[in-house]
Amino acid sequence: MLAVPDIRIHRDSQAWAEAAAEFVLEVGKEAVRANGRFFIALSGGTTPETLYRALTSPAFADRFDWSRTTFFFSDERCVPPDDPRSNYALAKNTLFTPLKIMPSQVYRMAGESSDPQAAAHEYEQQLRLATKTSPPTQPSLDLILLGLGEDGHTASLFPGDPMIGISRGLVRHVLAPKPPPHRITLTLDVLHAARAAILLATGEGKARAVEAVLRGPDVAVPASLLPPATTTMIVDEAAGARLRN
Repeated sequence: MLAVPDIRIHRDSQAWAEAAAEFVLEVGKEAVRANGRFFIALSGGTTPETLYRALTSPAFADRFDWSRTTFFFSDERCVPPDDPRSNYALAKNTLFTPLKIMPSQVYRMAGESSDPQAAAHEYEQQLRLATKTSPPTQPSLDLILLGLGEDGHTASLFPGDPMIGISRGLVRHVLAPKPPPHRITLTLDVLHAARAAILLATGEGKARAVEAVLRGPDVAVPASLLPPATTTMIVDEAAGARLRN
């Protein structure tokens, strides 16, 4: 039987956001109970932004000790950290500032670097230092938040990437098929080593991608390469529309 990620479909954007926020808190509390800290990697885009706003709402903000959290990023666009297109800028404005997260809790990718490959290497070193891992051991983050593109990409792993399934480091500089083209991304090795991943999708424009992910692993649909045993898809009814019998 084909192994596929757990998928949870919610009726509207509010129910979806609340379910996603509950999932984050559940994983975070379990990580703190087990290890005294919570390692989470964030993503960018409108769907994660909706989740961030839910987490900072009165219903959720005070239900977790965020001082025990260390924040990483699954990917970043090669732009300055104050650029509106920056995943860090989005997280800072909608998550870090409202939750009063200290700068020392955040490991951001240096998207502004003139040498993205060097920035990717530097982030790999930061990731290893923060998680106290050395090669060949893989860092195991507690949770990775991921969006789903209409083309099936996740993080900055895009269809047609010849290196997508090749183990060569934890962080890569990649060229994306849409602007801004230069990106830095965690590799599948890191995504597979995470204790949990949450794949977020909303809107009818994501319905075909959601369906494609659930058909099973396909290099043309990078999000389908996530490990099904540790990946949970949380989608709204519009994104799950093509799954109805």
